[in-house]
Amino acid sequence: QLQLVESGGGLVQPGGSLRLACAASGFTLDYYAIGWFRQAPGKEREGVSCISNTDGRTYYADSVKGRFTISRDSAKNTLYLQMNSLKPEDTAVYYCAAECPDWTIGPGYRALDAWGQGTLVIVSS
Repeated sequence: QLQLVESGGGLVQPGGSLRLACAASGFTLDYYAIGWFRQAPGKEREGVSCISNTDGRTYYADSVKGRFTISRDSAKNTLYLQMNSLKPEDTAVYYCAAECPDWTIGPGYRALDAWGQGTLVIVSS
C-alpha cells in the first residue's frame, strides 16, 4: 500500500522556520519524482518544490526560492522541506506527493499516484 505521511506543520511567527517531513511507505522515494505542494485558503493548489527522479535536480517555485530547501533521506525513505524566513503568504496546507509540478517535468519523469493527507502551516504574529 502506497502511503505518504506528513508532519511538522504548526504556527510560527513571520521570519521563523519550520521543517516538514514526509515519510513514505510501500515504495522507494529514490525511484520517483517527489515534491511538495501547498494550498492556501481560497486559492488553487500550487507546486512548491520537487526532486527529479532522473538526476536528483531540485526545483523551487519563485515565491520560495532562497528560503525553502528540499531534501530526502534515502535510508529513512523520508522527504523534507526546510522552510526559513517564513512569510504570512506561506500559510497553507502543505502536501507531499510522488510527483512534481508540471513546470519541472522532463524526459524520464516517473511518478506515482500517491499523496499525503497534508499538514497545516500558519505564519502569523
